[in-house]
Amino acid sequence: MTAEQQTVTDYNPATGAAVAELNHTDLATLPERIAKARAAQHRWAAKSFKERARHLRLMRDYIVERAEDLATIVSDSNGKTRVDALATEVLPCALACSWYGKNAGKVLAPQRRGGHLLFANKSTTVEHLPLGVVGIISPWNYPLSIPFGEITMALMAGNAVLLKVAAATPAVGRAIERILDAGELPEGLFQHIVGSGSQVATAFFENGIDKLFFTGSVPAGKTLMAQAAQTLTPVSLELGGNDPMIVLADADLERATNGAAWAGYQNAGQSCGGVERIYVEDSVHDEFVALLAKKTRALRHGPGRRDDISVDIGSLTTEGQLRTVQQHLEDALAKGARIEAQSQPVGDVEHGYFFPATLLTGVNDTMLTVCEETFGPIIAVERVTDAEQALTRANRSNLALTSSIWTRDTRKGRALAARLQTGVTTLNDHLYTHGLSEAPWGGWKESGIGRTHGPEGLLEMTNAKVINWDRLPAKRNLWWYPFDQATYRGLLNALHFAFPRGPLKWLGASLKLTPFLVRKMFSKWKVD
Repeated sequence: MTAEQQTVTDYNPATGAAVAELNHTDLATLPERIAKARAAQHRWAAKSFKERARHLRLMRDYIVERAEDLATIVSDSNGKTRVDALATEVLPCALACSWYGKNAGKVLAPQRRGGHLLFANKSTTVEHLPLGVVGIISPWNYPLSIPFGEITMALMAGNAVLLKVAAATPAVGRAIERILDAGELPEGLFQHIVGSGSQVATAFFENGIDKLFFTGSVPAGKTLMAQAAQTLTPVSLELGGNDPMIVLADADLERATNGAAWAGYQNAGQSCGGVERIYVEDSVHDEFVALLAKKTRALRHGPGRRDDISVDIGSLTTEGQLRTVQQHLEDALAKGARIEAQSQPVGDVEHGYFFPATLLTGVNDTMLTVCEETFGPIIAVERVTDAEQALTRANRSNLALTSSIWTRDTRKGRALAARLQTGVTTLNDHLYTHGLSEAPWGGWKESGIGRTHGPEGLLEMTNAKVINWDRLPAKRNLWWYPFDQATYRGLLNALHFAFPRGPLKWLGASLKLTPFLVRKMFSKWKVD
């Protein structure tokens, strides 16, 4: 079977029904596709930021007008509820079009750099130029908002984009194509590639992609980084988290339990920035658990219906992920954990990849759900004596994406936040900063390298270029040939002028340096 004849079928993980069927991209055509993208990118890079923003506004208008359709496509393809899809997928896409369209020009404008008085004759600017053609390989947990945010950053920075969406959610890739079509971009500037993630990544590297942006698992990220090393292709990797939540004794427990339920169970727990571990100070532990258990039992998981959006939690997206979550729960229970509460099924949950929202207590660091990323609707709560013990346990993980601290004392919370080893820490909230276009997103340790979103994300889409020139028409620099005793003494006087050990030393160095500079820089080099 040829590549053109191979297809991938998108199945609704909540019902098993087929959603869409797409043809695989023939990777033999990738050189031609990249050449086409490069030609389009040259024309696109010549446009002003204002002109590029106009195309993003067209995309934003399309997203707003077809918000319900897009939410339904995401829900059918990924398994999350339509409310979830609207809040965490569609809305952030519209916000991204707006923020990057308005701010990219300011962030990426040439910057003047000042220097020392010794280099007063030199002027320097730093310009941020497009990379060229960037590749994006995106995950299935947020199949619309993750790649689309990166696409908008890439476009506003002047790049062309080749997108490979997750094999589990190809219908969302087709929806992204329609959004980009609405933007009236130059032909070939954006292209959607369908196929195996590993094969597409290899083809990207072999055909000279200028940078790869990948969101996925730690093992896959390490494999891609090793491949990228062969060609020194730059990569940006977001590889997940095992994110802690710290609840102090003075926290508003009503808000804290509401936030824990949202950040732990949203998207069936398939959020790399979602809560997985909660450390609660001893004096409020039992009250916190009782409140969260009550709210967990009130949640409903199931497929929902087209005319009913009252289901809280949808299905997991893949059968493999369901098995992982089941394994983590079985491991925890075998090692002494207790189920305090679970959500209630609504409708037919037998034919989908459903797993109840589950609250665990009696956990410890030997359990998979504590020491690894579960990526499912399981929250593990652990009692701690104080904030210091909570910090120590929170920082043990090899993953360091996000974290949160819950307290009424903002000053104390910010001080503790500075000691948490994560790329993002929020106070009295969790799992929303990915939707803030202005805030950089990324983690430490094995959570990845590089950043997306915000000014930092825009800069990741560019090459920094320094341009330096002389203000005056000097013949030579101070350190140029010929070398002689005068040059040596001149350099010493320049050093004492720049870093004097008192006003008299500075004055003496100045008087000796000035005539030498004039002679060295503005007279001809007399060669016999």
